Amino acid sequence: MATAIGILILVIVTLLFHFLSPWQFTEIAADWGSIDFAVDLTFLVMGIVYVLLNGFLIWVVIKYRHRKGVKAHYEPESEKLEWWLTIITTVGVVAILAPGLWVWARVVEVPVDHEVVEVVGAQWHWSFRFPGEDGVLGQTAVREMSVDNPFGMKADDPAGRDDILVHNGEVHLRNDTNYKFLLRSKEVLHNFTVPQFRVKMDLVPGMVSYQWLKTTRTGRFEILCEEYCGMGHFAMRGSVVVDENAAFEEWLSGYPTYADILAEPEPDLAAGQAQYAVCSACHGANGEGNAALNAPNLAGQQDWYLERQINNFKHGIRGSASGDTFGAQMAPMAATLIDEAAVRNVVGYIASLPVSGSPATVSGDVERGEEIYGTCKSCHGADGNGIWSQNAPRLKGVNDWYLERQIQNYRQDVRGSHPQDLYGKQMSLVSGVLRDDQSVKDLVAYINTL
Repeated sequence: MATAIGILILVIVTLLFHFLSPWQFTEIAADWGSIDFAVDLTFLVMGIVYVLLNGFLIWVVIKYRHRKGVKAHYEPESEKLEWWLTIITTVGVVAILAPGLWVWARVVEVPVDHEVVEVVGAQWHWSFRFPGEDGVLGQTAVREMSVDNPFGMKADDPAGRDDILVHNGEVHLRNDTNYKFLLRSKEVLHNFTVPQFRVKMDLVPGMVSYQWLKTTRTGRFEILCEEYCGMGHFAMRGSVVVDENAAFEEWLSGYPTYADILAEPEPDLAAGQAQYAVCSACHGANGEGNAALNAPNLAGQQDWYLERQINNFKHGIRGSASGDTFGAQMAPMAATLIDEAAVRNVVGYIASLPVSGSPATVSGDVERGEEIYGTCKSCHGADGNGIWSQNAPRLKGVNDWYLERQIQNYRQDVRGSHPQDLYGKQMSLVSGVLRDDQSVKDLVAYINTL
């Protein structure tokens, strides 16, 4: 009897957990209600089977429990029972599989009236490419990828000149529109998933896979990678923003075509030097930094990273969070660089400055710091020189007091909390491996040795 009661309690708890659990599907934002129906039907069929089987088991345990003087009857075969089991099982399997096959037929059949977006996955970020006025995406090749050509665009393919390149983890889509996503990976398996869209698909190196959907409501939704892709897999996040048409067109117009990038002039170092005069008041004439003014050294840092951070300050992505006192000081300084050309010029000038070492001011357990850095080196490199393809800047030679402060800012959500600061958000997630302030000091002390 105790066994029967235990099984009954298990069934009741299971049903309560299913119906009362806070973990439910997100509200759908695509024309894939059929997927929800197929999943709900599967739950229903399997739930009925689960209850009936356990109910039968409870009945058997009670009816055929051991009783003194009662002998069990042995019946090796029952043709009638086998027929009933076969029929009921067949109906259940068909009820589960038929809707799934119907949904899968839709998944692989893209509507004729659709727009194309290419999704590129890499450790550990997303980027996107839209066809230009010709409606055709240009050819790409992994071997062509570099810090100046992250999409691997083929310069000799005229169809790619008007492609719009979004080297950013946030992509916008037009509402009430069919989209076909062409999916490719730079190096390992990834999986493009937006829970509100329901459909998902793997990105396989060496081939182009696809998925399609129709957007049905505006909003901001998170992109996840649901294929284990390495150390930073859990932090490989992005955003999809579904806009009405006017807002979408305005967003898209803010990104360059491949032809625009090819036509960009080399930085004007003379103009950059003049613009750097404002920066030098804090960061020093040679970008050596000044701890008294809370200004880190700039010389030696990658130009692509400096350019991104300046633009983040300009657009309020960085320096606007509560508690980011020194970031708030940088924001108006960055605003003196009025356009992209000015940013490139000053960054180009900083790249020309001599690199000088920075004195160690943070002490800690170097051996323990080396162990912690095992996570960091997946992005920033074993030598701390940074890896452009993973959007990870140089750490070696950066002022240790500045590194310590920024790591603490990530831990406390002072930095990385803005919805558009996707790489900052990654760092906030990864900084969770640092359990206390001493861990931060140990890590920075080891970076000082690089």
